[in-house]
Amino acid sequence: MNISITQLYSLLSEKLDKDTAESLTAYIEAKVDKTVVDKTSHLASKEDLANAKTDMIKWFVGLFFALALMVIGLYFKS
Repeated sequence: MNISITQLYSLLSEKLDKDTAESLTAYIEAKVDKTVVDKTSHLASKEDLANAKTDMIKWFVGLFFALALMVIGLYFKS
């Protein structure tokens, strides 16, 4: 069930006086906005994903060379 702020205001203004309905809808809207901002602040941006990608590539290349050197070392050991 989705109710917009204007629908909520009209429903509340029928039961309560207009000042109380307005203050309640303003409070609810502020709480919802704060919750949305809090949840979206934890999302990764495109820049964060690009940095993670380059870091992963660096680690994979480094591990590949280390593994290649270990295999070459085992080959020459015998």
